[in-house]
Amino acid sequence: MFKFVKSSSDYTNWYFHKNSEIAFWGRSNVGKSSLLNALTSKGLAKVSKTPGRTQLINFFENELNQVYVDLPGYGYAKLSKDLKDKMMAMIEEYLLNRSNLKMLYLLIDSRLGFTKIDLEILSFLKENNLNYFIVFTKIDKLNTKEKNELNKKIKTYLEKESFNYLIVSSETKYQIDKLKENINSNF
Repeated sequence: MFKFVKSSSDYTNWYFHKNSEIAFWGRSNVGKSSLLNALTSKGLAKVSKTPGRTQLINFFENELNQVYVDLPGYGYAKLSKDLKDKMMAMIEEYLLNRSNLKMLYLLIDSRLGFTKIDLEILSFLKENNLNYFIVFTKIDKLNTKEKNELNKKIKTYLEKESFNYLIVSSETKYQIDKLKENINSNF
């Protein structure tokens, strides 16, 4: 069972340990907290309807010494530029310097597909040779036509770039078990 370990705003206050970590990142309000709760089967992360709530790096650990890291979302317009810049610098420092990080799960809102900022983040991840896996969230919010459109967008993007992905729903638990299998393969 996962438990909250600590929150941190900078390197000096990170959770230091020798275990592998996987991190979750995506736009504000993409469903990171809901996904963490679906994966851990408990109310581990605070879920908010207000974008931009997670502003610290949150560390969770289970009895198998697996560490999940919840990163603040990007792209929330109502935060001050100074706070957004601080958060991005904190996340960049984590991603580029954390030797424990085995995989980053980049969450994309199925309703929006790849946004401009998502594509910028993907470029950053590729340029820095970071391991990542794309998770399309909130598939339960799409009707059949919208699901077909999403599949077309994914196919179009796959023609340009190769990536691994899953389409999930935290609410209905669609493909959550497959995602758990993928996550466990990184520990």
